[in-house]
Amino acid sequence: MNRDWSRRDFLRGAVAATAAMAASRTVADAAAQETGAADLRRKYRIIDVHCHPRWLGHNGRKMVENMDALGIEKAWLLSWEAPAREISPGYHDRLNPLALRIRFEDVIAVSEAYPDRFIPGTTMDPQEPYAPQKLKSAVDIFGVRVFGEFKRRLRYDNPDCLRLFHYCGELGLPVLFHLDIVLPPGTLQQRWQWWYGGDITAVETALRMCPNTVFIGHAPGFWREISGDADQERSSYPAGKPIQPGGRLIRLLEQYDNLYCDISAGSGYTALTRDLEFTKKFLIDFQDRILFGRDEFSSRHLDLLFSLELPEAVLRKILGDNARKLVPA
Repeated sequence: MNRDWSRRDFLRGAVAATAAMAASRTVADAAAQETGAADLRRKYRIIDVHCHPRWLGHNGRKMVENMDALGIEKAWLLSWEAPAREISPGYHDRLNPLALRIRFEDVIAVSEAYPDRFIPGTTMDPQEPYAPQKLKSAVDIFGVRVFGEFKRRLRYDNPDCLRLFHYCGELGLPVLFHLDIVLPPGTLQQRWQWWYGGDITAVETALRMCPNTVFIGHAPGFWREISGDADQERSSYPAGKPIQPGGRLIRLLEQYDNLYCDISAGSGYTALTRDLEFTKKFLIDFQDRILFGRDEFSSRHLDLLFSLELPEAVLRKILGDNARKLVPA
Protein backbone atom coordinates (compact mmCIF):
# COMPACT_ATOMS: atom_id res chain seq x y z
CA MET A 1 0.00 0.00 0.00
CA ASN A 2 1.22 3.52 -0.91
CA ARG A 3 1.40 5.43 2.39
CA ASP A 4 1.08 8.87 0.74
CA TRP A 5 -1.97 7.73 -1.20
CA SER A 6 -3.53 6.35 1.97
CA ARG A 7 -2.90 9.64 3.77
CA ARG A 8 -4.46 11.60 0.89
CA ASP A 9 -7.52 9.35 0.94
CA PHE A 10 -7.84 9.85 4.67
CA LEU A 11 -7.60 13.63 4.37
CA ARG A 12 -10.12 13.72 1.55
CA GLY A 13 -12.49 11.61 3.60
CA ALA A 14 -12.05 13.83 6.64
CA VAL A 15 -12.69 16.97 4.60
CA ALA A 16 -15.77 15.42 3.01
CA ALA A 17 -17.09 14.33 6.40
CA THR A 18 -16.48 17.78 7.87
CA ALA A 19 -18.27 19.41 4.93
CA ALA A 20 -21.18 17.02 5.29
CA MET A 21 -21.43 17.76 9.00
CA ALA A 22 -21.29 21.52 8.33
CA ALA A 23 -23.99 21.21 5.67
CA SER A 24 -26.11 19.19 8.07
CA ARG A 25 -25.68 21.84 10.77
CA THR A 26 -26.54 24.59 8.27
CA VAL A 27 -29.76 22.83 7.32
CA ALA A 28 -30.58 22.16 10.96
CA ASP A 29 -29.84 25.76 11.94
CA ALA A 30 -32.01 27.07 9.11
CA ALA A 31 -34.84 24.74 10.13
CA ALA A 32 -34.50 25.82 13.76
CA GLN A 33 -34.50 29.49 12.75
CA GLU A 34 -37.61 29.00 10.62
CA THR A 35 -39.33 27.14 13.45
CA GLY A 36 -38.30 29.84 15.94
CA ALA A 37 -39.65 32.59 13.66
CA ALA A 38 -42.93 30.74 13.26
CA ASP A 39 -43.23 30.31 17.03
CA LEU A 40 -42.45 33.99 17.54
CA ARG A 41 -45.08 35.00 14.97
CA ARG A 42 -47.71 32.87 16.65
CA LYS A 43 -46.85 34.25 20.07
CA TYR A 44 -46.69 37.98 19.30
CA ARG A 45 -48.40 38.32 15.89
CA ILE A 46 -45.87 40.97 14.91
CA ILE A 47 -46.91 43.85 12.63
CA ASP A 48 -44.34 46.11 10.97
CA VAL A 49 -46.08 49.47 10.52
CA HIS A 50 -43.47 50.97 8.21
CA CYS A 51 -42.66 49.04 5.06
CA HIS A 52 -42.28 50.16 1.44
CA PRO A 53 -42.66 48.20 -1.80
CA ARG A 54 -39.68 47.79 -4.14
CA TRP A 55 -37.41 49.50 -1.64
CA LEU A 56 -33.78 48.85 -0.68
CA GLY A 57 -33.40 46.15 -3.32
CA HIS A 58 -36.43 44.13 -2.21
CA ASN A 59 -39.26 43.03 -4.46
CA GLY A 60 -42.42 41.49 -3.04
CA ARG A 61 -41.04 37.96 -2.82
CA LYS A 62 -37.87 39.05 -1.00
CA MET A 63 -39.94 41.17 1.39
CA VAL A 64 -42.10 38.19 2.36
CA GLU A 65 -39.05 35.97 2.77
CA ASN A 66 -37.50 38.57 5.06
CA MET A 67 -40.71 38.83 7.11
CA ASP A 68 -40.89 35.05 7.41
CA ALA A 69 -37.29 34.83 8.61
CA LEU A 70 -38.02 37.32 11.41
CA GLY A 71 -41.49 36.09 12.32
CA ILE A 72 -43.33 39.19 11.10
CA GLU A 73 -46.95 38.37 10.33
CA LYS A 74 -48.04 41.48 8.45
CA ALA A 75 -46.74 44.89 7.37
CA TRP A 76 -48.25 48.23 6.50
CA LEU A 77 -47.16 48.92 2.93
CA LEU A 78 -46.69 52.65 2.38
CA SER A 79 -46.12 54.82 -0.65
CA TRP A 80 -44.21 58.10 -0.82
CA GLU A 81 -46.08 60.31 -3.23
CA ALA A 82 -44.11 63.49 -3.89
CA PRO A 83 -42.95 65.48 -6.90
CA ALA A 84 -39.42 64.73 -8.09
CA ARG A 85 -38.17 68.11 -6.88
CA GLU A 86 -38.94 67.07 -3.28
CA ILE A 87 -36.96 63.81 -3.35
CA SER A 88 -33.30 63.92 -2.40
CA PRO A 89 -30.90 62.27 -4.89
CA GLY A 90 -29.64 60.32 -1.90
CA TYR A 91 -32.72 58.12 -2.18
CA HIS A 92 -32.23 57.15 -5.80
CA ASP A 93 -30.18 54.03 -5.09
CA ARG A 94 -32.92 52.78 -2.75
CA LEU A 95 -36.00 53.44 -4.87
CA ASN A 96 -37.62 51.70 -7.82
CA PRO A 97 -35.53 52.99 -10.78
CA LEU A 98 -38.66 53.08 -12.93
CA ALA A 99 -40.23 55.73 -10.73
CA LEU A 100 -37.72 57.44 -8.39
CA ARG A 101 -40.44 57.60 -5.79
CA ILE A 102 -42.53 55.01 -3.95
CA ARG A 103 -45.61 54.75 -6.10
CA PHE A 104 -49.11 53.81 -5.04
CA GLU A 105 -49.10 51.51 -8.08
CA ASP A 106 -46.28 49.50 -6.46
CA VAL A 107 -48.20 49.32 -3.18
CA ILE A 108 -51.19 47.92 -5.04
CA ALA A 109 -49.16 45.39 -7.05
CA VAL A 110 -47.33 43.95 -4.04
CA SER A 111 -50.27 44.00 -1.63
CA GLU A 112 -52.56 42.31 -4.18
CA ALA A 113 -49.91 39.63 -4.82
CA TYR A 114 -49.65 38.94 -1.06
CA PRO A 115 -53.00 40.04 0.40
CA ASP A 116 -52.54 38.13 3.65
CA ARG A 117 -49.25 39.84 4.43
CA PHE A 118 -49.63 43.51 3.53
CA ILE A 119 -52.02 46.32 4.47
CA PRO A 120 -51.98 49.05 1.79
CA GLY A 121 -51.39 52.71 2.54
CA THR A 122 -50.96 55.83 0.43
CA THR A 123 -51.24 59.61 0.50
CA MET A 124 -52.66 62.35 -1.68
CA ASP A 125 -51.34 65.80 -2.50
CA PRO A 126 -53.16 68.10 -0.07
CA GLN A 127 -52.86 70.96 -2.56
CA GLU A 128 -55.05 69.14 -5.06
CA PRO A 129 -58.62 70.43 -4.72
CA TYR A 130 -60.06 66.92 -5.07
CA ALA A 131 -57.57 65.11 -2.82
CA PRO A 132 -60.29 63.93 -0.35
CA GLN A 133 -62.37 62.42 -3.14
CA LYS A 134 -59.33 60.63 -4.59
CA LEU A 135 -58.42 59.31 -1.14
CA LYS A 136 -61.96 57.99 -0.66
CA SER A 137 -61.68 56.21 -4.00
CA ALA A 138 -58.38 54.62 -2.92
CA VAL A 139 -60.10 53.32 0.21
CA ASP A 140 -63.12 51.98 -1.65
CA ILE A 141 -61.33 50.42 -4.63
CA PHE A 142 -57.95 49.33 -3.28
CA GLY A 143 -58.64 48.88 0.43
CA VAL A 144 -56.27 51.59 1.63
CA ARG A 145 -56.26 51.68 5.43
CA VAL A 146 -53.36 54.00 6.28
CA PHE A 147 -52.51 57.53 5.12
CA GLY A 148 -48.77 57.29 4.77
CA GLU A 149 -46.01 57.86 4.44
CA PHE A 150 -46.83 61.57 4.34
CA LYS A 151 -43.53 63.27 3.57
CA ARG A 152 -43.83 66.66 1.91
CA ARG A 153 -42.02 69.99 1.82
CA LEU A 154 -45.03 71.66 3.39
CA ARG A 155 -45.67 72.72 6.93
CA TYR A 156 -48.10 70.23 8.41
CA ASP A 157 -50.17 73.07 9.85
CA ASN A 158 -50.80 74.30 6.30
CA PRO A 159 -54.61 74.73 5.86
CA ASP A 160 -54.60 72.28 2.94
CA CYS A 161 -52.83 69.65 5.06
CA LEU A 162 -55.20 70.19 7.99
CA ARG A 163 -58.20 69.78 5.68
CA LEU A 164 -56.90 66.44 4.46
CA PHE A 165 -55.84 65.26 7.92
CA HIS A 166 -59.32 65.99 9.22
CA TYR A 167 -60.81 63.91 6.43
CA CYS A 168 -58.44 61.04 7.27
CA GLY A 169 -60.03 61.03 10.71
CA GLU A 170 -63.48 60.77 9.14
CA LEU A 171 -62.29 57.78 7.08
CA GLY A 172 -60.62 56.15 10.08
CA LEU A 173 -57.15 56.32 8.51
CA PRO A 174 -54.16 56.93 10.81
CA VAL A 175 -51.73 59.51 9.39
CA LEU A 176 -48.12 58.30 9.43
CA PHE A 177 -45.89 61.33 8.82
CA HIS A 178 -42.20 62.01 8.29
CA LEU A 179 -40.73 65.09 9.99
CA ASP A 180 -37.34 66.61 9.13
CA ILE A 181 -36.39 70.09 10.29
CA VAL A 182 -33.99 72.78 9.11
CA LEU A 183 -30.71 72.62 11.03
CA PRO A 184 -29.56 74.29 13.19
CA PRO A 185 -33.02 74.51 14.75
CA GLY A 186 -34.72 77.88 14.60
CA THR A 187 -32.45 79.30 11.91
CA LEU A 188 -32.95 80.32 8.30
CA GLN A 189 -31.99 77.73 5.70
CA GLN A 190 -28.51 78.87 4.61
CA ARG A 191 -28.05 76.03 2.12
CA TRP A 192 -30.50 73.65 0.52
CA GLN A 193 -31.78 71.11 3.03
CA TRP A 194 -34.28 68.26 2.58
CA TRP A 195 -36.75 69.31 5.26
CA TYR A 196 -40.27 67.87 5.47
CA GLY A 197 -43.22 69.05 7.57
CA GLY A 198 -41.79 72.14 9.20
CA ASP A 199 -41.13 71.42 12.86
CA ILE A 200 -42.76 70.00 15.98
CA THR A 201 -44.95 73.10 16.42
CA ALA A 202 -46.67 72.29 13.13
CA VAL A 203 -47.33 68.77 14.41
CA GLU A 204 -48.85 70.11 17.61
CA THR A 205 -51.22 72.34 15.63
CA ALA A 206 -52.37 69.33 13.61
CA LEU A 207 -52.88 67.30 16.80
CA ARG A 208 -54.95 70.07 18.33
CA MET A 209 -57.04 70.94 15.27
CA CYS A 210 -57.72 67.33 14.20
CA PRO A 211 -58.46 65.61 17.52
CA ASN A 212 -60.31 62.72 15.85
CA THR A 213 -57.35 61.86 13.62
CA VAL A 214 -54.58 59.55 14.82
CA PHE A 215 -51.09 60.82 13.97
CA ILE A 216 -48.03 58.54 13.96
CA GLY A 217 -44.69 60.35 14.18
CA HIS A 218 -41.53 59.21 12.43
CA ALA A 219 -38.09 60.44 11.28
CA PRO A 220 -35.28 62.61 12.70
CA GLY A 221 -37.30 65.80 13.19
CA PHE A 222 -39.77 63.87 15.34
CA TRP A 223 -37.47 61.64 17.39
CA ARG A 224 -34.95 64.37 18.25
CA GLU A 225 -37.76 65.89 20.38
CA ILE A 226 -37.53 63.03 22.85
CA SER A 227 -34.78 64.99 24.61
CA GLY A 228 -35.04 68.38 26.26
CA ASP A 229 -31.89 69.65 24.51
CA ALA A 230 -33.30 69.32 20.98
CA ASP A 231 -33.00 73.06 20.29
CA GLN A 232 -29.28 72.94 21.00
CA GLU A 233 -28.66 69.74 19.03
CA ARG A 234 -27.14 70.32 15.58
CA SER A 235 -27.24 66.70 14.37
CA SER A 236 -30.19 64.94 12.75
CA TYR A 237 -29.21 61.71 14.54
CA PRO A 238 -27.85 62.60 17.99
CA ALA A 239 -26.44 59.19 18.88
CA GLY A 240 -24.94 58.20 22.19
CA LYS A 241 -26.12 61.25 24.13
CA PRO A 242 -28.15 60.85 27.34
CA ILE A 243 -31.77 61.96 27.11
CA GLN A 244 -32.32 65.25 28.89
CA PRO A 245 -35.56 66.03 30.79
CA GLY A 246 -38.16 68.26 29.18
CA GLY A 247 -38.47 66.66 25.73
CA ARG A 248 -41.37 68.11 23.76
CA LEU A 249 -42.28 64.65 22.49
CA ILE A 250 -42.99 63.56 26.06
CA ARG A 251 -45.23 66.57 26.62
CA LEU A 252 -47.15 65.97 23.39
CA LEU A 253 -47.73 62.31 24.28
CA GLU A 254 -49.03 63.36 27.68
CA GLN A 255 -51.25 66.10 26.28
CA TYR A 256 -52.62 64.53 23.06
CA ASP A 257 -53.96 61.01 23.07
CA ASN A 258 -54.11 61.00 19.24
CA LEU A 259 -50.28 60.93 18.93
CA TYR A 260 -48.45 57.64 18.40
CA CYS A 261 -44.75 56.85 17.77
CA ASP A 262 -43.25 54.75 14.96
CA ILE A 263 -39.84 53.46 16.11
CA SER A 264 -38.62 52.62 12.60
CA ALA A 265 -35.48 53.58 10.67
CA GLY A 266 -32.24 55.01 11.98
CA SER A 267 -34.08 57.88 13.64
CA GLY A 268 -36.20 55.71 15.92
CA TYR A 269 -33.38 53.25 16.59
CA THR A 270 -30.89 56.03 17.41
CA ALA A 271 -33.31 57.75 19.77
CA LEU A 272 -34.08 54.52 21.63
CA THR A 273 -30.43 53.48 21.97
CA ARG A 274 -29.19 56.80 23.37
CA ASP A 275 -30.14 55.99 26.95
CA LEU A 276 -31.44 52.46 27.53
CA GLU A 277 -32.59 53.11 31.08
CA PHE A 278 -34.69 56.03 29.85
CA THR A 279 -35.91 54.00 26.86
CA LYS A 280 -37.27 51.17 28.96
CA LYS A 281 -39.23 53.60 31.14
CA PHE A 282 -40.42 55.52 28.05
CA LEU A 283 -41.73 52.36 26.38
CA ILE A 284 -43.51 51.24 29.54
CA ASP A 285 -44.99 54.68 30.26
CA PHE A 286 -46.34 55.04 26.70
CA GLN A 287 -46.87 51.36 25.96
CA ASP A 288 -50.27 51.97 24.36
CA ARG A 289 -48.89 54.38 21.76
CA ILE A 290 -45.62 52.87 20.56
CA LEU A 291 -45.63 50.99 17.25
CA PHE A 292 -43.00 48.57 15.97
CA GLY A 293 -41.72 49.45 12.50
CA ARG A 294 -38.50 49.06 10.53
CA ASP A 295 -38.43 51.06 7.26
CA GLU A 296 -35.67 48.62 6.34
CA PHE A 297 -35.07 44.87 6.33
CA SER A 298 -32.80 44.34 9.34
CA SER A 299 -33.64 42.82 12.72
CA ARG A 300 -32.10 45.57 14.86
CA HIS A 301 -35.39 47.07 16.08
CA LEU A 302 -36.67 43.65 17.11
CA ASP A 303 -33.35 42.81 18.74
CA LEU A 304 -33.46 46.04 20.73
CA LEU A 305 -37.01 45.47 21.98
CA PHE A 306 -36.27 41.94 23.12
CA SER A 307 -32.99 42.99 24.79
CA LEU A 308 -34.77 45.47 27.08
CA GLU A 309 -36.60 42.70 29.00
CA LEU A 310 -39.89 44.57 28.86
CA PRO A 311 -42.95 43.16 30.61
CA GLU A 312 -44.70 40.65 28.37
CA ALA A 313 -47.86 42.73 28.09
CA VAL A 314 -45.86 45.80 26.99
CA LEU A 315 -43.95 43.83 24.36
CA ARG A 316 -47.18 42.41 22.92
CA LYS A 317 -48.68 45.88 22.58
CA ILE A 318 -45.66 47.36 20.84
CA LEU A 319 -45.07 44.42 18.50
CA GLY A 320 -48.61 44.14 17.23
CA ASP A 321 -51.57 44.86 19.49
CA ASN A 322 -51.32 48.65 19.18
CA ALA A 323 -51.18 48.43 15.39
CA ARG A 324 -54.23 46.14 15.33
CA LYS A 325 -56.06 48.60 17.55
CA LEU A 326 -55.58 51.30 14.88
CA VAL A 327 -55.95 49.06 11.83
CA PRO A 328 -57.59 45.69 12.65
CA ALA A 329 -55.73 42.83 10.98
